[in-house]
Amino acid sequence: MKWCSKSVTASAVVLLFSVCAPVHASMQMAVDYGCLNCHGAYPRGEAPSFERLADKLVKYKGDDAALAAKVASYRAGEPMEHIEAHERISLDAATRLLRWLAEGGK
Repeated sequence: MKWCSKSVTASAVVLLFSVCAPVHASMQMAVDYGCLNCHGAYPRGEAPSFERLADKLVKYKGDDAALAAKVASYRAGEPMEHIEAHERISLDAATRLLRWLAEGGK
């Protein structure tokens, strides 16, 4: 009977992790969305690297209202400079990515 309860507990942990894991962003999410194409080790044009972005966004850590405003500005683009990838990403994904960067990007 002990084996059965451990098995059920282990299954519950795996299920819980698989449900909760997508809520958090990670470098894999940045890879999946193509962020590294511009913000990778060799940034494209004037795009900041992820390290620079994390340094700039740390001031939004724990400030959901300010982070939401930053997410909205990234997704809207500048009047004369539209970044298609930023405009195309969903609100949820952009929020998770910027929150991840604000928390250090690790």
